[in-house]
Amino acid sequence: MNCMKRTIWLCAIAVLPVCLCLQRLAAQEFSFSGYVVDIPMYSIPYGDAYENTLVNLTRLRLRPNLQLWDGATLALEHESVVLLSSASYFFAMESPDITNRQAVDLRWHPVREKHAYAQHFVDRLYLRQNLSWGSFVLGRQRIQWGTGRIWNPTDLFNPINPASIDKIEKDGADAFSAKLHLGHLTDLHFIYNFRPTFDSSNIAARFRTNISEYDLSAMSGLVDKRLVFGGDMAGNLYDAGVRAEALWVGESEDGRRDSYLRWIFGADYQLTSRLYLMLEYLYNGEGINDPKRYDYSRLFRGEILNLNRKYLYLGAMYQLHPLVLTTVGFNANTNDGSGFVLANAVYSSSDNSMLSAGLLLPFGSQTDEYRIYPTMFYAKAEFHF
Repeated sequence: MNCMKRTIWLCAIAVLPVCLCLQRLAAQEFSFSGYVVDIPMYSIPYGDAYENTLVNLTRLRLRPNLQLWDGATLALEHESVVLLSSASYFFAMESPDITNRQAVDLRWHPVREKHAYAQHFVDRLYLRQNLSWGSFVLGRQRIQWGTGRIWNPTDLFNPINPASIDKIEKDGADAFSAKLHLGHLTDLHFIYNFRPTFDSSNIAARFRTNISEYDLSAMSGLVDKRLVFGGDMAGNLYDAGVRAEALWVGESEDGRRDSYLRWIFGADYQLTSRLYLMLEYLYNGEGINDPKRYDYSRLFRGEILNLNRKYLYLGAMYQLHPLVLTTVGFNANTNDGSGFVLANAVYSSSDNSMLSAGLLLPFGSQTDEYRIYPTMFYAKAEFHF
């Protein structure tokens, strides 16, 4: 009997803090949102090495958000992905479990079959605390640096491939970040990016301010064991928007990689109420001019986004109807002559749903950079909740 009473008391002592915690959480503000996207794609690879492939991609993204106390938010973004393919080789090109800006593997693969692939992963998981002097964020988060629309040389923590059509969010980085407000439109942003080992972690800081009609920033840090310096600007030149961004990366610690400079310049203009035009130029000093020396392994691992040195992007958006928006983008590697055309049309079928269709048309010779991309036709159905 005494043993039973002791067990009851121990259970009560253990459960009481949990109940109090749940009661406290129940009193907090909770929000939930997300979306589901289905994308059927038909790809035609270059040459005879692979067969034409029909792929269906389904993505479900859930975004619960909990307001813990005054100024504190706990946020999660969890994604589930299912891929069905008519060709088994398609899954040999799947992305690595963690990116080079993550310390913890939060990706699971319940299905890895010959023609089917499923995974789910945590893309964001962070605690944000807003304070009178600024804010800090701890966890897997989006760190948005730079002003470029297509390329972001100073976005060292969340890069994305301009040719991507299946995922609009950039991969999160495992980090502690703190932002100090120094005045109106002026702040200092500090980043410590966790990696699997302490000596492989990254650290950087960015100062941002505004002068007249221009937003200006300067940044520096030690990233991938290399010293980096950079900055960006964005503003207006008459009726056009202009932006520029540059990054200098020092020589690698082992001396195997030289220092280089990467920069972009872009401009955009609202020509009419329906027609919007933009251009962006990238100089990638890390690139290689000789296509025979391209390092595709680094590209597939996500360490680099471009193989060559000079790129030009031209884009246009035209509103055919209040509910229909069309876009066309032309991206070219101006050194090897390859590139792609990306076009799509989006129909806003309701306040929280969209239907779209598009195509990706690469061009170039067999050894050129963008020739590795297949010709692709796709449709997309998207529903937000």
